[in-house]
Amino acid sequence: QVQLVESGGGLVQAGGSLRLSCAVSGTIFRIRNLGWYRQVPGKQREWVAIITSGGYTNYADSVKGRFTISRDNAKNTVYLQMNSLKPEDTAVYYCNLAVGGTPYWGQGTQVTVSS
Repeated sequence: QVQLVESGGGLVQAGGSLRLSCAVSGTIFRIRNLGWYRQVPGKQREWVAIITSGGYTNYADSVKGRFTISRDNAKNTVYLQMNSLKPEDTAVYYCNLAVGGTPYWGQGTQVTVSS
């Protein structure tokens, strides 16, 4: 069974940093593309970043230059380093992957950025 478990969220002041982690089990981690998404109550979940199995990365314009996605295939973990955080980054952050076309999500981790 595929499981994703996020951690690392919390409360931080604007301009601060956090690093989110997502531990993955139940699938061949190294061949999967992995993504981070975020959601604010009452709004649709939005894509934040992706890292492919080959290490290619891409980011939403709103986080480009501030966030960095990375992966450790030995630890079956994907990370999201978030710097220069802004109040508008406040959201629940989710990691995501797809297996055979079926998407899997973690439970999410709350990030709150105070002004």
